[in-house]
Amino acid sequence: MIYLDHNATTPVRPEVLEAMLPYFGGKYGNPSSMHGAGREAREGLERAREQVAGVLGARSEEVYFTGGGTEADNLALKGVAYANREKGNHLITSRVEHHAVLYTCEYLEKQGFHITYLPVDSEGRVNPGDVEKAITKETLLISIMQANNEVGTVQPIAEIGKIARKHGVCFHTDAVQAFTKLPTKVNDLGVDLLSLSGHKIFGPKGVGCLYIRKGTKIDSLIHGGHHERNRRAGTENVPGIAGLGKAAELGAVEMAEEVKKLTTLRDRLQEGVLAKIPEVRINARNAERLPGTLSACFQYVEGESILLSLDMKGIAASSGSACSTGAVEPSHVLQAMGVPAEEARGAVRFSLGRGNTAEEVDRVVVELGAILSRLRAMSPLRK
Repeated sequence: MIYLDHNATTPVRPEVLEAMLPYFGGKYGNPSSMHGAGREAREGLERAREQVAGVLGARSEEVYFTGGGTEADNLALKGVAYANREKGNHLITSRVEHHAVLYTCEYLEKQGFHITYLPVDSEGRVNPGDVEKAITKETLLISIMQANNEVGTVQPIAEIGKIARKHGVCFHTDAVQAFTKLPTKVNDLGVDLLSLSGHKIFGPKGVGCLYIRKGTKIDSLIHGGHHERNRRAGTENVPGIAGLGKAAELGAVEMAEEVKKLTTLRDRLQEGVLAKIPEVRINARNAERLPGTLSACFQYVEGESILLSLDMKGIAASSGSACSTGAVEPSHVLQAMGVPAEEARGAVRFSLGRGNTAEEVDRVVVELGAILSRLRAMSPLRK
C-alpha cells in the first residue's frame, strides 16, 4: 500500500513502541500510588511531560495530558468559557476549524455564549485584522488553528497572538496538524492554550495534550480524582503518554529534515498532477501550507469515486467531503474558501509522511491520471 493519509493518522514508530512497551508490562503501576511501582510509572509520565514541554518551549507544569486532540480542544474552549463567564460570553473562531472546535462552539451557543465565526480568503487564511475587529469587551477567548487539516493552510498565529495579548484576550490554537511540522514554541506564537495529538505524529491513538499557560483561568471537564493537577481526573494512560513524549522528541529533532523532504515530495506530486491531469484546482496553492499536504479538486467526478478507485490500486488518500445521512456534502473548509460546490465534491487530500518516496509519488500520478480518464468518460456532468 502507498499510504498518503498521514493527516488522518500515522503508524506508530518502532522507537515510540519501544518507549511504550515497558508500561504495558513490568512498569504497570498506577502513577498516583506512593509505592515503588507507582513511582516508576510516575517517572515515565513526568519524563514525557518534560519531552513535550521542551518541544513547546513551555514549563512541564503547563502540560496536561488528555485522551486526544478533540478532548484538548473541548477542555480549552469549554474550560475557559465556563471559568470566565462572569467576564463575558463571546468567543471568536474561524469557519475552517476542525469540527472538534466548531461543534464545541455550537454547543456553547446553546449554553448562551455568542460565537463569531470569521471568514477566510480564497487560500483559507484568516485576516488578523478581522480578528481584532471582532474583539469586544465581552470576548473571553480566540481559537484559531495553526494549520488546516484539509488544505494545509498555515494561519498567522503569531500575529493574532499579539492582537490577543494587546486586548487581554485568552488565545487558543489547535496545533494538532502543525506539531512537529511547524515551529510551535508557545511564547513565539503568543498562545495561552495549545492542543496536540499523539496519533498525528507517529505516536499512539487515544492520547493528546493541552498546554495551559500558567495563570490561565480554566475549569475542568472531567471530575473525580486529583490527576493532572486537578485539571483532568482519571488514571493517566501511561503507555500512551510515554509514546507521545517520545514521538514529540523525535519529531522535533527531525523536523527540519522532514519538512524539506515532504515539501519536495508534495511539490513533485502537485507538478505531476498539473502536468498529467486537466481541469484540476489545487486548493490553497498560493498559501503557506503544511509541507506534506496537497488538496485538489477534480472536476466532473466525486471525490469518493476517486478514493475507491485509488484504494483498489493500493493507494490510501482522503476525501474533501463528509458523508452524512447518505448525502455527500462539500467540505466546510472548501465552502468557506469560496470553492464552488460542484468542484468541492471532487476534492481529494493527499497527505505525505516519513517513509513516502518519489517513486510512490510518481506511481500515484500515473494511477490517478488513468482513474480520472475512466471516471470522466462515464460522468454525466461532463459535456
